Amino acid sequence: MAADPITVVIVEDNDVFRELLEVLLGTVPDVEVVAAVGDGRSALEVCGRLTPDVVLMDYRLPELDGVETTAAIGERWPGTAVVVLTATAETEELDALCEAGAVACLTKDRELDEIVGAVRDAAGRGAALR
Repeated sequence: MAADPITVVIVEDNDVFRELLEVLLGTVPDVEVVAAVGDGRSALEVCGRLTPDVVLMDYRLPELDGVETTAAIGERWPGTAVVVLTATAETEELDALCEAGAVACLTKDRELDEIVGAVRDAAGRGAALR
């Protein structure tokens, strides 16, 4: 019997990149995108409703930025892991994301296999897999 898929919420303000990521992750059998939103406040709302295994988080977001949103997710849903996907980030920004609780930080130009690997690793670090 196959394990339940890893549930993922995508948080990305670039509509085209968000939709592309959703389509690409939709081709991965053990990953299920349960929501895709464009800002930090919406991310907190869907995490409260869905409690995903992993959140793929952009750094630069309207409303709440990636650091604020990552910290809030960690406080409210400690079993949900955050993997940051960012175009560019300075060392200080990466440090802030790690301090906020991100388990990995990748640049958006990574191959899909690397992103999926980070999602799988993050899911293994969260609460017991469902």
